[in-house]
Amino acid sequence: MNPFDPRQALLARHAQHVVLIHFPIALFLAGAIFDALARWHNRAALATAAYYNFFAAALSTPAAIATGLLAWQFQLEGRKLKGILLQHLALAVAATLLIWLVWYLYFRARRSRQEIPPLYYVCVEIFAVIVVTLAGHLGGFLSGINGPS
Repeated sequence: MNPFDPRQALLARHAQHVVLIHFPIALFLAGAIFDALARWHNRAALATAAYYNFFAAALSTPAAIATGLLAWQFQLEGRKLKGILLQHLALAVAATLLIWLVWYLYFRARRSRQEIPPLYYVCVEIFAVIVVTLAGHLGGFLSGINGPS
């Protein structure tokens, strides 16, 4: 397989999930960093950057979930999930819901004209970062990056 052949990369039966999943993860983690910097430096512009990163992360989750489900159907032919794959799916669904919840909380804060959202939002955000990280970590095991698949 040639790693630079776009046809092989785009038409592989499971490759799209591995590529697309990095967008919601990176956007959400960048949003969390922008939010931490906004709180530390008390800068509304950084809070705005955090909001738009959370929004983009939320928008990119349906494609990541859909390609993950398609990879399950193509690779395992829809067999019953178990072990790390089942844990990965459960954490991925939880991470998706938490990403959307964090975005919604920040959306509500912006609608009520709060430049920097309340501090208790950080608890939800930190929990979401942990769940996103764990889902990605298990996905790394499944892809063979973090160990044998």
